[in-house]
Amino acid sequence: MLRAEPFFTFFWERSSAMKILLIEDEKITRITLSNTLRKEGYEVTPCGDGTEALKLVQGTSFDVILTDLRLPGASGLSILKTAKEHQPKTEVILMTAYATVDTAVEALKNGAYDYMTKPFSPESLLVRLGNLEKIHKFENENQTLRARIMSFEKRLIIGESVQTRKLLELIDLVADRDTSILIEGESGTGKELVARALHNQSSRRKQPFIAVNCAAIPESLFESELFGHEKGSFSGAHRQHIGYFERADGGSLFIDDIDDFPLALQVKLLRVLQERQVQRIGGKKPVPIHIRLIAASKISLWEMVQKKTFREDLFYRLNIVPIHVTPLRERISDIPLLVDHFLEKHGGNEIARQKSVALLPRLTKYHWPGNIRQLENLMQRIIALPELPLDEQLPGERNAQNEPTPNPLKAAEESYPSYKQFMEHKDLEIITWAMKKANGNTSLAAKTLDLPRSTLRSKLKKYNLYDGELKR
Repeated sequence: MLRAEPFFTFFWERSSAMKILLIEDEKITRITLSNTLRKEGYEVTPCGDGTEALKLVQGTSFDVILTDLRLPGASGLSILKTAKEHQPKTEVILMTAYATVDTAVEALKNGAYDYMTKPFSPESLLVRLGNLEKIHKFENENQTLRARIMSFEKRLIIGESVQTRKLLELIDLVADRDTSILIEGESGTGKELVARALHNQSSRRKQPFIAVNCAAIPESLFESELFGHEKGSFSGAHRQHIGYFERADGGSLFIDDIDDFPLALQVKLLRVLQERQVQRIGGKKPVPIHIRLIAASKISLWEMVQKKTFREDLFYRLNIVPIHVTPLRERISDIPLLVDHFLEKHGGNEIARQKSVALLPRLTKYHWPGNIRQLENLMQRIIALPELPLDEQLPGERNAQNEPTPNPLKAAEESYPSYKQFMEHKDLEIITWAMKKANGNTSLAAKTLDLPRSTLRSKLKKYNLYDGELKR
C-alpha cells in the first residue's frame, strides 16, 4: 500500500520546481502520488491515459516522467521511447505491479532511469527523485561552468572599443576555420591572447596549444627545437627529441616573433606547411602532423619581404587570414575596463581602486609605448604600493601626455634639474626615438644606438618602457 504521510527529505532548497509528468491509470494511486510529490515542492502533471500521455510528451517539456508500465491507449515502454526521441534529457521511471526481468532489462536498455515494483513507499520514490535532482543540479552547474569558461576564454581580450569589437568579431568568424593566421601588432598588445582565443573557440580546443617564442631560442638550437631530432643525429644528440610541431599535433602551434625566424630555415617551415609533415634532424622518414599554425609579428612581415629578409612565398602561406591588433593608444576607451580587469586579476584592494580611479584621466592621455603589458605592470605596482603618491605611481615624465616630454631647461623661471635628472631625461628621449625607429625591435635599436643589446635591455627595464620578459 502507498502511504501518504509527509516525508522529511534532506533535499536542498530548490531554485525552481522539478516538473514531473505522472502517468497512472489507477485514480487513487495517481491522486496519492500527486499529493505526496506536491508537498515536497514538485510541479506535477497527472495523467491517467497512455494516448493522452504521448501527446503531452510530444508537446510539453518535463524533467521527469513517472509512468506505469501497463496503461490504456499506450504502454509505458512506448511512452519511454517517445520521450527519449522528443526529450532526450528527460528521465523516465517505470512503475509496475507485474515486474519481470525481461521487461526491466528492456526498459533500462531503452533509456529508463529506474524501474520500480509496486507497491513501493513514497520514501523510496522521493529518494530516487532526490538523486535525480542532484544529478540535474550538477549537470546544470557543469553547463554553467563550461559557459563561464568559454566566456572567460573569449574575454581574454578585454575592451568595448570599436577596434576591440571588430577584433572579437573576426575571432568568432575565423576561429573554427582550419587556416593559417598571421597576427601583427606592437609589442605588448596581446597577440598571444588573440592566438589563445582563436584556439579556445575552435574545434581543437581540447587539443594542445603550444606557444614558442622565436626570440627566446638560440639560433643553433632552432631547427632541433621546432622540428625535432633523432638520437645520434649530431654531436650532443644523446636521445630523440620531439619538436614543437609534433607536440602540437592535433592542436594549434603559436609561433611568436616569427620575424625572428632564421632565413635559412624558412624554407623548411614552408615545406612543413605545404606537405603537412615534419622531418626530424637525422630522421629517415617524415612524420605526418595535423596542426593549425598561428604566427605573430611585432613588425610588418611585408616590409621584411620587401627588404629580402623574409621569404615572400612563406609570407603568403602564413598570411591567409591577417589579424591586426590595435595599439592601446588607439583604443583608449578600453583603458577603464582593462584597469578594472587587472585590479580584479591581481587582487587590488579598495585603496588601489580609489588610486586607479583618480589616475584614469591621466592614463587615457598617455601614449603607452608598452601597450597593455605596460598598463598591467603599472596596475601591479599600484596594488603592491598603494600608499605611494599618485605622481610616484606613474613612470616619470611619461605619465600623462601624448605630447613630447618638455625640456626642463626651456624656461628661466623653472628650477634647474640635477645633472643626473637631465641626463636621464636625454637618455630616455634617445632610447624612445631609437625604439620607435626600429618598430620595437630591440636588436635594431641597439645597433642604431651603437649599444650592446644587454645594455639597452637594462635601460628599457630601468625606464619601464616594456615590462616583463623583453623580446629581441
